[in-house]
Amino acid sequence: MHKMCTTDLYETSATRERAVSGSPDGQGRAPGATLPTITERNAVPSDERATPATAAPAGSTPPGSTAPGPAPSDYRAAFNAARLPMAVIDREGVVLDANPALGSLLGAEPSRLIARSAADLADLREDPRTWSEYRDVLLGRRSRLCCTRRLKHPDGHALWAEITVEPVPDSCSVLLSMADISDRRDLQGRLRHLQMHDPVTRLPNRNLFFERLSSALEAAAYDRGGTGRIGLCYLDLDGFKAINDTLGHRVGDRLLGAVAQRLTECAAPGGHLVARLGGDEFALLVRDSTGTEQLCELARSVLAALQRPFDVAGQRLSVSASIGVVERPAAGTHTTWLMQAADTTLYWAKEDGKARWTLFDPERNAHRMTRQALSSTLRPAVEREEFVLDYQPLVGLVDGVVKGVEALVRWEHPRFGRLSPNRFISLAEENGAIVPLGRWVLRTACRQARAWQLAHPHNPLIVSVNVAVRQVWDSDLVADVAAILAETGLPPHLLELELTESAVMGSAGRPLQALLRLSEMGVAIAIDDFGTGYSNLAYLSRLPVSTLKLDGSFVQGFRAEEHPNPADETIVQALVELAHRLGLTVTAECVESAEQAERLARIGCDTGQGWFYSRPVPPEQISAMIGGHPAATGAP
Repeated sequence: MHKMCTTDLYETSATRERAVSGSPDGQGRAPGATLPTITERNAVPSDERATPATAAPAGSTPPGSTAPGPAPSDYRAAFNAARLPMAVIDREGVVLDANPALGSLLGAEPSRLIARSAADLADLREDPRTWSEYRDVLLGRRSRLCCTRRLKHPDGHALWAEITVEPVPDSCSVLLSMADISDRRDLQGRLRHLQMHDPVTRLPNRNLFFERLSSALEAAAYDRGGTGRIGLCYLDLDGFKAINDTLGHRVGDRLLGAVAQRLTECAAPGGHLVARLGGDEFALLVRDSTGTEQLCELARSVLAALQRPFDVAGQRLSVSASIGVVERPAAGTHTTWLMQAADTTLYWAKEDGKARWTLFDPERNAHRMTRQALSSTLRPAVEREEFVLDYQPLVGLVDGVVKGVEALVRWEHPRFGRLSPNRFISLAEENGAIVPLGRWVLRTACRQARAWQLAHPHNPLIVSVNVAVRQVWDSDLVADVAAILAETGLPPHLLELELTESAVMGSAGRPLQALLRLSEMGVAIAIDDFGTGYSNLAYLSRLPVSTLKLDGSFVQGFRAEEHPNPADETIVQALVELAHRLGLTVTAECVESAEQAERLARIGCDTGQGWFYSRPVPPEQISAMIGGHPAATGAP
């Protein structure tokens, strides 16, 4: 049955024609005779050709004859002369015939390939997927297989072949072809090497690094024989830009090449991948890492190697590196997360002083992520009015009467709850959200102060509002204050603006002009945290300041009567006397006990602010304190 199904491919056409006619063909040839070629058929004498009247209709076949077709010898001649290596195989994958081109490709006589397994000749068993698809073609479940295999020639050299396997139409046979693509593969390999390697250091570049990283993560997650972990040292050279700018790119490139050589030497014992990701950034990838200690040891060796001077182009150069170290299980790790963690850790290393390595800290990263989340939502939060104001009383140290309040902003965050100013004010100053936020605080505080004034006309409170220096530079603060005072109806003398000492001292140009114009409007100006900044007392006589708020660090020395700090008391007393001679009032911050309040009053401080009197409270609790003493109102 097998012999009948695999009848010679080249006899199939003639056999089928003889079976149909059963007699000599229309040209008078005996059964089994070779069919005429097209040239022979066209060579019939003109007087024997059919006239139009007797010729058969176009497209028809004379009765008792079959349609002419190529002779079996034509098929075999084409098969043998073809430059494409080919073989005819049966449905079991056994070679029935092979052409000379295939024999030449495989280094064997075509006759010696007959009866051999085509899968062995084409190396189709090594790859399970390719083997499965090949079997499907033989069984008729798949129409075609095309793959690339690396074959070994009998003389020892390797070659790359593109293998194609597909059934022969109207036959039980299958045609296998092999195209030698070694030259193409070699060219592709050289092009890929150029594409995937850095021309300066000859290290793998960013593209190849991420390809290897993705492969390592996938392999580590499924390979039960490894540790299932992955590590990364991500480094950036400290001071390279200065060398590049002063000595030129040629020297800079040679220095990068020398750095790459030392990194390769550090990574060689463990077989780790070293790549240049761009500029002066490099990465060392550790597959199947054994833990953080392995990565830390690698980072230490890299730092030690780079700290040795480099002799480049007659110059002795020194550089260091900052390294971010990340090590974790491969399962569930994505390349994006890993690189973000490495980049963040590298930033920490530079922030901590450079020339060091830093290990990734999930808790520190969570804090950073929280900061980013807060920073990105600050402006929308202002628009949604997620902020509220609490107020802390400013109390006369002599009579204990509430003189004013300081407005303190709080963020009612929908996810993180109520946030104090130290969680978001610095972020607002960094991204510019402090301008709309400061404007909202100013308007809300003035509106509330006006409400207190109308409710208690005989005991007006001064409301003190903090102003960031960026509000002066990035907005027209004078215009904003004037518009808000007109809008709310609050008299200017009941508004006090607080600026930090570092922002006020050294003010010139636009900030100074703004302060002068505000003072001319009747708005009071206070210097907050006085004593912690420049402390250039000469500025006090030139600036339109009305109040000094002493930093709480001075008040801490007044905690206990039995252990007084004479230096703190002397400094505070000198500052108070100086302020009074300049016509300024003095407020002491962070007053927490009666002893502190009493000693500050003896020295001559005018007002005090702190938990001894009251914590920051909602505006309705301030209403109960107006005209009285905070302690008498039950304030915490």
